[in-house]
Amino acid sequence: MPVVFQYRLFSTPTALLKTLVLSSAVVATVVLSGCASKPQVNNSARYATAPNFYTVRSGDTLSGIAARYGLSYLSIAEMNDIAPPYRIYVGQSIRLKAGNAPRTTSTRPVTQAAPIQRQTVTLPTTPVTPAPVTSTTTTTTSSTTPSTPVRSSTLRWVKPSQGAVIAQFNLASNIKGIRYGGNVGDPIYAAADGQVVYAADGLKEYGNLILIKHIDGYITAYAHNSKMNVSSGQNVTAGQKIAEMGSSGATRTMLEFQVRLDGKPINPTNVLPIN
Repeated sequence: MPVVFQYRLFSTPTALLKTLVLSSAVVATVVLSGCASKPQVNNSARYATAPNFYTVRSGDTLSGIAARYGLSYLSIAEMNDIAPPYRIYVGQSIRLKAGNAPRTTSTRPVTQAAPIQRQTVTLPTTPVTPAPVTSTTTTTTSSTTPSTPVRSSTLRWVKPSQGAVIAQFNLASNIKGIRYGGNVGDPIYAAADGQVVYAADGLKEYGNLILIKHIDGYITAYAHNSKMNVSSGQNVTAGQKIAEMGSSGATRTMLEFQVRLDGKPINPTNVLPIN
């Protein structure tokens, strides 16, 4: 609103001073009223459109992904069977929307695996000790450390490789699985029905690593592959080719095969067929 100033002659300096003070007060009131009347901008948050599936990248957290798309991290955890503390991994495929078909990159029919119990998948963290190359056969050495007892299960197990055994399970020597020798490109098979929960090279000491989650608390690991034929979130069946043997993260061509029960390593010979 315009401010009109009237000029008069004042008889005394005191009268002039009072008039100037009153005029300043009027101007300040008008300015403040003008500022208060400006419309406020509504900066409401806008979320990105959530895809059906999201592939975890470096630095992601479950709560961060949920916040990005305006979703509840508890709902995402429930859809993907992710238990507290809600740990996720680089390369993992996470469902963000319910009611969609399972994601798969395979061109062959995928057989639905039996329901999988909720559990937290723990990646192996112990560096691999290079296996000796002096012999193609190794006498079985029992571990002096007590191992987890095998649980009764309906799983059908098959050998993951047809190669010769070059190192047996031995916790005392920090060998947490069976090591098979062979040539680059030899087929690697899923040891039982399950779902791929990790297929990446995030752990250098294991190279190209595949983790498969099975029922009854079992997880199998397949390390040092030269090529991986499956991706995270894909269902696989026992005996299905999932990779090719290689030497990634190792000093020689081999497959390191581990079996974990409730997160603890067990001797694979306790579940694998003898022949």
